[in-house]
Amino acid sequence: MSPPEAPATSPPAPGVGRIYTALAVAVASASFASILIRWAQPLAPSLVIAAYRLSIAALLLWPILLIRARRHPVHWRWADFGLTVLSGTLLALHFATWISSLAFTSVASSAVLVATAPLFVAVLSRPVLGERVSTRLFGGLAIGMVGMLVIAASDLCVPAWPPACALASGVLGSGALLGDLLALAGAVSVAGYLVIGRAMRDRVQLLPYLTLTYTVAALALVGAAVALQLPLAGYPAQALGLFALLAIFPQLIAHSTYNWAVRHAAAAPVALTLLGEPVGAILLAALLLQESPEALELAGVILILAGIWLGVRPGDKSAAT
Repeated sequence: MSPPEAPATSPPAPGVGRIYTALAVAVASASFASILIRWAQPLAPSLVIAAYRLSIAALLLWPILLIRARRHPVHWRWADFGLTVLSGTLLALHFATWISSLAFTSVASSAVLVATAPLFVAVLSRPVLGERVSTRLFGGLAIGMVGMLVIAASDLCVPAWPPACALASGVLGSGALLGDLLALAGAVSVAGYLVIGRAMRDRVQLLPYLTLTYTVAALALVGAAVALQLPLAGYPAQALGLFALLAIFPQLIAHSTYNWAVRHAAAAPVALTLLGEPVGAILLAALLLQESPEALELAGVILILAGIWLGVRPGDKSAAT
C-alpha cells in the first residue's frame, strides 16, 4: 500500500442532465436483475448466483485497473482501505439477502422493499455525510413503514373481508414474510454501501474503489458458499450465461453508474432513482414471468413509493443542488 498523497485535481463535474441520463440507463439495466435471478434460481443456489455475479464483475475490472495503474498509480490510506473493505462487505450482504429473498417472495415485494434504500440513505446522510435532508423524511418513513406492513400482510393474508391470515403457523413461519425481511435487510446494507461510496468521493478514484469493493464482496460471497458447502462448479451453460448477464448489466453498468453519480450529486437524490427499479421489475415480471401483483400488494407498493417520494424529495432549490 502506497503512502498517502494529495488527490489529483478532479476533472470538471458532469452536468445534471448527464448524471440523470446515466442513471436512467442504470435503472433500466438494474430492472432486469430480478428477472435474470428468477431464471437462474432453478439452476443454482441464490448465494452462488450472487458469488458469480460479483466474481465475474471483479475479474473484468482487474485488467483495466492494472493497465491504468501503470500510468496512474493508486494511493490508498489505511482508513480508506478499511472503509472500502466495509463497503464490499455490505455489498456482499446486500446481494446475499436480496437475491435469497426472491426465492421466498414475489418479484414485486422483493423489488419494492429493497428499494426502500433511499429512506435509509436519507437517514444516514445528515450524521455521516453532513448533507441536509428535508424534515419530510420522518413522514415519509412512517408512510413507508406502513407500506412494508401492507406488503407483509399481502404475503400472509387472503384478500377477503374479514381477511383470512395464515397466523396459525406463526408470523415468522411464513416463507413469503421471510423473503420480505431478507429484502429489507438488502435495502439497509445497500444504503450503507452507497453512503460509504459518497463519503470517499474526494479521496479514492472510482475505478480502484469499484474493483476492490467488488473483489471484497465476491470473496465474502464465495467464502459463505464454501462454508455452506454449496457447489461452485458444474453449472450448465445457461446458468453461466445468466451469471454473466447479471455481472455486466445490473452490476457493471447499473451499480458502477450509481457509484459514479453519487460522487457528483448528494446521496439521497441519487438513491431516489432506485425507485425506478421496482417499477421496471414489476412490469417485466408481469410480461416475462406472468407474475401479476395482487391488490393488497399494489396498495403497499403505492404507500412505499409515496413515502420515499415524500421523504427524500428536495424541498427547495438549495436542497436540490
